[in-house]
Amino acid sequence: MADRIPNVRIAPDAETVRAQLGLLRDFAGTWEGYGFNLIARPDAKDGTNLYLELNQTHEVLKLDTIGSSIPNRAFGQPDDLELFGLTYLQKISDVVTGGALHIEPGIWVTQGSTAYPPETAPAGAQIIARMATIPHGNAVLAEGIAEQFEGPPTLTAGGSQYAFSKFPSFNSTPFPIPATGLPAFNAAGSSEKLTASPGFTQYDLTIADSATNTRTPFGNTPPVALPSNILGVPMQDVVNDPILLLQAVINKQVSEGHTFKGSVLNIATQVPLSFLTVPNDPKSAAQEISLTDGGGGIENIPFLEGGEPIGAKGPNADTATVYATFWIEHVYPKNERHFTQLQYAQMVVLNFPILTLLPKVVLLGWPHVSVATLRKTFG
Repeated sequence: MADRIPNVRIAPDAETVRAQLGLLRDFAGTWEGYGFNLIARPDAKDGTNLYLELNQTHEVLKLDTIGSSIPNRAFGQPDDLELFGLTYLQKISDVVTGGALHIEPGIWVTQGSTAYPPETAPAGAQIIARMATIPHGNAVLAEGIAEQFEGPPTLTAGGSQYAFSKFPSFNSTPFPIPATGLPAFNAAGSSEKLTASPGFTQYDLTIADSATNTRTPFGNTPPVALPSNILGVPMQDVVNDPILLLQAVINKQVSEGHTFKGSVLNIATQVPLSFLTVPNDPKSAAQEISLTDGGGGIENIPFLEGGEPIGAKGPNADTATVYATFWIEHVYPKNERHFTQLQYAQMVVLNFPILTLLPKVVLLGWPHVSVATLRKTFG
């Protein structure tokens, strides 16, 4: 039997606290950097089927260690469970205007193995969970595992679409929500223009934004035009697969002789998840991804979920699924001191309907994709 967790918990020394965090220990600190945000949202105001918001982002992410253990008292097994973790505050703004985009307080925790219910991480891995509160009216619990890695992260290599990620796609193309069964995320490399042909024209950057094609920069005050590329990646490719921006950073570092090792965190609010296997082919076979120790859930305020069944009105923008990969990277340049870098790709699915031929309503899953590359600062 393990030692009893004391009722009075006083923080131990800093090295002990870091050791207790395990693979999350290098997460602690203040990270700052840049990224990209894509979100399709309902647009009742303009009377169009959606507004596609695209932002280059500036982000500050601050994580503080929780000094003492967090006891979960046991009933079904003889030993209590000690969690260890970090609190965090994430702030994201538009890189051009400085306008607010997102703020999120939350907690990351690690969990040991349990007998009741039986839960054990793979060898060398740790069970982790992220608890997030989003001011739009969402509370998220996403669970999964942390593992060590060595080699360039995010790049397509060795049969993996994104090295050390458990997820084969962070594609932005919307997809139908079936009445029964799992919805299928589109394969990496898909485009709305080719998948749905002609699809939602907001995703086709050859068609200008307008009052009938509502997309950034339409309605922006002041207007902020989209660049032709970011980090050398054509803007249309960024819209299709924002994770290409993470790969652009790593490709450049690899070309300069950098090497990498670190920890990778894979989390999801549900398992399994289903992904199509062929780009731009909605009828292609799907594969199910069952993330080890994944699961959790999302709660939304009533406004987001709506009060009507599909066919009448449906939800305003119900947050249905979240999955994400975080790479905590130790980067070793050829002739310079090593530094720490944090990259992440996050998929949030918003379910809301569109009107086709009145009164027919079709419910779709709309990917909200966020990516960023951050470095540890003095903060």
